[in-house]
Amino acid sequence: MYKHVFLTGPPGVGKTTAVRTVSGMLQSSGVPIQGFYTEEVRAGGGGGRRIGFDIVTLCGKRGTLSRAGPHTDRREHRVGQYVVDLVSFQQLAIPTLTVGDGDTVCVIDEIGKMELCSEPFIQAVRTVLEGGKAVIFGTIPIPKGKPLPLIEEIRRRPDVKVFNITKENRDGILQELLETIQNCRK
Repeated sequence: MYKHVFLTGPPGVGKTTAVRTVSGMLQSSGVPIQGFYTEEVRAGGGGGRRIGFDIVTLCGKRGTLSRAGPHTDRREHRVGQYVVDLVSFQQLAIPTLTVGDGDTVCVIDEIGKMELCSEPFIQAVRTVLEGGKAVIFGTIPIPKGKPLPLIEEIRRRPDVKVFNITKENRDGILQELLETIQNCRK
């Protein structure tokens, strides 16, 4: 029996869109849900080049996850061209991972390289995974390059169902995701 559901797939395939759609379906059916998703930020309000990512909580709070920028401080965390804003990320993300009961679905989009710059976030995810009080519905990157320990832990867990989302299945998989999450809550 699965307790947690994760999506994986290449960048831009629609993982966040699927998470937002299924989260909305869960909310409209009365399921208690909390968590966050990440959203691209583009220059010029949407039409320009990507300049970073924001974190958006399911209750509507928004903050910076990362922005493109020059390397200015040896202590800053970078992933590629992006500087990760750990303070903003932690202030918004970590409180959404504090769950009170077993009926709650905890959305974590995503557990990726930027988010893994935060040790408190890693610990909070492990606590939710082990706590048995919530179903996690999240996204993880496809394996590429050096393995990321938390991602590999999640993949190996017997209580985790991982769905591989593709352009071909991304619309048809939504109902299966919803049903799997509902079954995890039983």
